[in-house]
Amino acid sequence: MGKQFSSILPEYKEFIQRQHIFFVGSAPVSETGHVNISPKGYNSFRILSDHKVAYLDLSGSGNETSAHIIENGRVTIMFCAFEGEPCVLRLFGTGTVVLPNTKRWNELYPLFNPLPGARQIIVVDVHMVQHSCGFGVPFMTYTSEREKLKDVAIQMGEEALKKYAYEKNLESIDGLPTAFALNKNNMT
Repeated sequence: MGKQFSSILPEYKEFIQRQHIFFVGSAPVSETGHVNISPKGYNSFRILSDHKVAYLDLSGSGNETSAHIIENGRVTIMFCAFEGEPCVLRLFGTGTVVLPNTKRWNELYPLFNPLPGARQIIVVDVHMVQHSCGFGVPFMTYTSEREKLKDVAIQMGEEALKKYAYEKNLESIDGLPTAFALNKNNMT
């Protein structure tokens, strides 16, 4: 078992800021529901405090994390070192979904580099940080971000992306509502 902490220590903040990718894990309450793990990149992660983090979530084909957070709040974020000293760092917490055109969005969005296709911000109140060895993680070298997701978002345009999210991202693969489904009547 790894070492556990109640907050994000300074050395872990530095580690997080050096990573090019992180993984988000969430799951429904149902035993037959699907556990979701999503890779994220594009320098979209921010540390807000020793106990709070956020990431800018981009439009995609699914919206499992939003649905799981709406249902039960549980979310885990994992970083692992592909370069340098081995390390796996997990942030366990409770998430909230922040949608565009809200007061909270207007407070948080300026913390991120603007990215085409930004659909929501996931904020996580971290209650436990776990560090483990990472000895089994292979060495890999970062070369660049894939541009395809951004290119598609630019090609579609803001209005088409918003329509896509409110039509295609309303529920999880298990039929759980996302923040878009709960906010559909407030769509602007």
